[in-house]
Amino acid sequence: MVSEQHLDAVFHALSDPTRRAMLRALAGGEHNIGELAQPFDMSFPAASKHVRVLEQAGLVRREVRGRSHICRLAPEALADASGWFAFYEQFWTERFDALDALFRQSKGSSQ
Repeated sequence: MVSEQHLDAVFHALSDPTRRAMLRALAGGEHNIGELAQPFDMSFPAASKHVRVLEQAGLVRREVRGRSHICRLAPEALADASGWFAFYEQFWTERFDALDALFRQSKGSSQ
């Protein structure tokens, strides 16, 4: 069972477009923080703060290699969020199926 605090951290991290873009970049492979900052013309400290939020949510792992901070995607937290959405997808699918059955029944009885 995934904790509410963990999901809160994941959804908070995903709520920012810069962090989502960083995750997309990391889906293609490892990047250092400078590379993650480059498309946004932001400073290393600003990019590092974004990475820290992603780390706290469990979405990114950071490794220090010499002076470089190398980041890579940690997809497990995304799987947790996907599981949360899957529950509601099932809920709405069942509701739409019931509505469809009701329409079909109504259409059949009116003919």
